[in-house]
This record gives sequence, C-alpha cells and structure tokens, in this order.
Amino acid sequence: MADAGVREGDRVVEVGAGLGSLTVALADAGARVLAIEVDRGLSEALREVVGSYPNVRIDVADAMHADWPTALGADRWSMVSNLPYNVSVPLVLDLLRTAPIDRYVVMVQREVGERLVARPGEEAYGAVSVRVAYRADARVLRRVPADVFWPRPKVDSVLVRLDPGPPAVDVDPAALFAVVDEGFAERRKTMANALRRLGRDGGEAAEILRAVDPDPSVRAERLGLDAFAAIARAMLEQGWRP
Repeated sequence: MADAGVREGDRVVEVGAGLGSLTVALADAGARVLAIEVDRGLSEALREVVGSYPNVRIDVADAMHADWPTALGADRWSMVSNLPYNVSVPLVLDLLRTAPIDRYVVMVQREVGERLVARPGEEAYGAVSVRVAYRADARVLRRVPADVFWPRPKVDSVLVRLDPGPPAVDVDPAALFAVVDEGFAERRKTMANALRRLGRDGGEAAEILRAVDPDPSVRAERLGLDAFAAIARAMLEQGWRP
C-alpha cells in the first residue's frame, strides 16, 4: 500500500469493495477498514473473503446516498478505493464537500482523473477541475494501463491523490460556482457572454473581466480559481445574487 500511505491503525473507507482484493490489502496493512459495497450478492462473497479480519466492517449501501458525517462519525479518515467509473466524479465532489476525510487515493478512469487534476489551459480543464481545486490539492500519482486488470477494460486508469483543505478562496460558494458553471456551459462562448447570461450588461461584463484578464474574449478554460472568485465578488458587489 505504498501509494496509499496506509499505516497500522489508520481508518480507511473503501467504496466499491467488490470481492475484496483491495480490502484484504488494506486490512493486512493494519488499517481499520469500512468497506462499502452496494451489490448484495458481492457483499456476501466479500464477507467470506474478509471474515477472518476483525479490522474490517462491511456496509451494504449506496455511497451516492450515504450520510457521510453519520457513517464516519467524528474520527478522521482516509479513502482508498477503486471507484466505480460511473459515479466517480459526483461521488468525489460530494465527499469533498461533506465527509471528514483527510486524504484520498483513488483509482479512476484516466479521462476522469485528468479532469479532477487539470489546470487552466489544459484540455481536460473544466467546472469539475475548479470545484476540486476549491476544496483540495489534487495530482495524478501514476497511470495504470488497462492490461493489468481482468477482465481487461477498454480504457486506462490513473491513481489520483487529493488532499482536502479549507476553501482555497474567500467567496460565497454559491456565487462562485454559478459563475464557474455558466462559464463552462458553452465552452466556445466567451466569459463576457457567460456574464451576460447571468444578468450583467455588456459594459458591466467588460469592466468585471478587465480586472482579471486583459483579453476581452477570454474563455473559461483560461481562468483559474482566483479569477473566478474575483468575478463572483465583483458581481456580488454590483448587487447580483445567484
């Protein structure tokens, strides 16, 4: 468990435990594991696999609808998971917002991982990237080729680490993400167009944007979190409400 940095006694939540190959490795490393699996059939097999480990607790539940503060309590946790591809983005965003988790080491589809860690100007950069940057430092630890899995998936994966922290900018999050989401809603449109869709007239939009970028045709994919925060603050100062 070198990539995950799991040590004896660590509390680790694993989402999508499946048949328990990762669960066993975590338990062998001495972690106290909460293994979450939504499939009741798989969970029965999982109980057989990890039945001899007193440091593993199985929760048959849908992670997308979990009450994380209740499930994890007041303790601090790490997450180590091979996340199901179809829920990885909304799950990570929800966990960053609600769960007492100090560190994430998660395997996700390569395209998803690139979106989570992307920076302004990169092809994968979008609203998801900004939302992650608001709550965590994120980086790709390594690429995992498809041929190490059986059955072999059609896509490569990446191992991503996220280290949550306090919000990276001081601004009303509802206003911030309204601006972010509108900015990326039509990627070929400029931020001036996005601000007009949010109720600013052409002059107001130009004035706000000049403060963050000299290019009047700047698009969302070139703006970082600080720029989006500055735009949201300026709009709030003009009396706008999301």
